Amino acid sequence: MIRVFDKLRKRIEVVRQPPSPRPPAARRHNLFEAAAVYVAACAENDHDRSLEAARWVSPEALSFGVNELACRAVIALARERDQSPQAVARSLMGLPTA
Repeated sequence: MIRVFDKLRKRIEVVRQPPSPRPPAARRHNLFEAAAVYVAACAENDHDRSLEAARWVSPEALSFGVNELACRAVIALARERDQSPQAVARSLMGLPTA
């Protein structure tokens, strides 16, 4: 699981380019949409799609969105498993329970 975060960090570093020009008002992407597409693309090893999503918002906004997605995912899994968020996060990262 640590490798996933390492990949995420490396891809964010690669995308340190300014965001592409804003799409027309009818199709602007928000940071949560960008984060969802980015993380899903990374999970599917779709480098092109992850780069595209990363260009929709600034690197800082993408980082915030990915963090928010991670928090929501851990909370959802914790509720589903009837465990604490800390226990779920440690399990996902392959760490022993505290």
